[in-house]
Amino acid sequence: MTLSVRNRPFRIALLSLALLSLAGAAPPANPDEAFSLYADATVIDGTGAPPRAHQDILVRGQRIVAVAPRGTIAGADGAKRIDLSGRFVMPGLIDTHVHLATPPDDARARAILRRNLYGGVTAVRDMADDVRPVAELGRAALAGEIAAPDIHYAALMAGPPFFQDPRVLAVTLGVTPGKAPWMQAIDDRTDLRTAVTLARGTSATAIKIYADLPPRLVKAITAEAHRQHFRVWAHSAVFPTRPADVIAAGADTVSHVCYLAYQVEPVMLAAYEDRTPVNEALLAPQGDDPVIAGLYRAMLKHGTILDATGSLFVRTDKARQQHPEKRRLRCTGATTTRLTRQAWKAGVPISTGTDFVQGYRSDWPDVHEELFFLARDVGMPPIEVIRSATLVGAQAAGQAADMGSIEPGKLANFLVLAADPAADIGNIRTIETVVKRGRAYPRGDYRPTTRAEMGDGDDD
Repeated sequence: MTLSVRNRPFRIALLSLALLSLAGAAPPANPDEAFSLYADATVIDGTGAPPRAHQDILVRGQRIVAVAPRGTIAGADGAKRIDLSGRFVMPGLIDTHVHLATPPDDARARAILRRNLYGGVTAVRDMADDVRPVAELGRAALAGEIAAPDIHYAALMAGPPFFQDPRVLAVTLGVTPGKAPWMQAIDDRTDLRTAVTLARGTSATAIKIYADLPPRLVKAITAEAHRQHFRVWAHSAVFPTRPADVIAAGADTVSHVCYLAYQVEPVMLAAYEDRTPVNEALLAPQGDDPVIAGLYRAMLKHGTILDATGSLFVRTDKARQQHPEKRRLRCTGATTTRLTRQAWKAGVPISTGTDFVQGYRSDWPDVHEELFFLARDVGMPPIEVIRSATLVGAQAAGQAADMGSIEPGKLANFLVLAADPAADIGNIRTIETVVKRGRAYPRGDYRPTTRAEMGDGDDD
């Protein structure tokens, strides 16, 4: 299948998304932008370094100009001063696995984004949706027209069998399934140079390699994407491609720690649509599993980031205890926790993705649950959890030059907390103010999500 831009819907989609990308680009620095001095805070910078007390943060417009001990920043005399004595500042959180438009629902997406921002999330990684509404949400978020994190999204590639999935029909309305630039069916006849170019034309940040692709195509897609300076996000098992082959292909980030366990299966599942769970009895009965250890060594060699999505599996297990009729996921919560702990101890960088949405009764972002999972189930120290949720998340999204840590030159994306999250990760819920691109969003201004916005279909 050779993809072409002769099709009129392709041309319209690419032109509109390109215009949205230009409209959403950050404006050039304005010499008249106001200065703000956030004074005398304890700063947790997101790098894993210990907290630093009595620090000043000078912000000009959207960016951090300086971070230094109290009273030592030259030229800060005329800045608006915000006294943060007794407060704690850390970078904005990044949820590295969300779905905002499957199917598209503008009111619901805006409600989720509002809850995320006021709960401390300043960026998200959207892992394949209808990018037409997602791109517009991203533009509105950048322009400050809606209360929302920045959105970095993927264009999906999968084998032809996946495009019988009913979800595809919902996110490619008006385009033949498998031929939308943001959801392409790939086989041995595909011109990959054109396919990747089309994906880039949607203003996506990366390609997501999803399902039903053999190792040779996973490798070829990744190589062409990287040749065009485009990131690759992949499921950790693509079916029938094993995790070891996904990692060897060079994917920048792999999602779902559970799927790594398929490496121990003697026969790999032939298709994503076969949802047979992992045979957990094939893993080592105790301690670190040697096969998984080999995968983690390979990830360290390639610089692969793990988007674990562990809390999804743990919460599903707990829900099935009271509702056995609920569909079982591919791993139990216990195995997911064990694999994540082994990754952490091996030194694999872990980001904080969710892949679920709580119902309208929740006042906090879903990513908080992933932080709690890493701290309370996996056993990571809070300072490392914070790094996972900030700097590692920025690296996973390909945005570490602009966000993920509190340092000069980066976007002024940070949280002001009343209590120390490095002492107890639960203190993430003492948010007083979220600062995103230099604009303050006081927690007291948060408007809770409603049933009318969110519907009844999510977990409560």
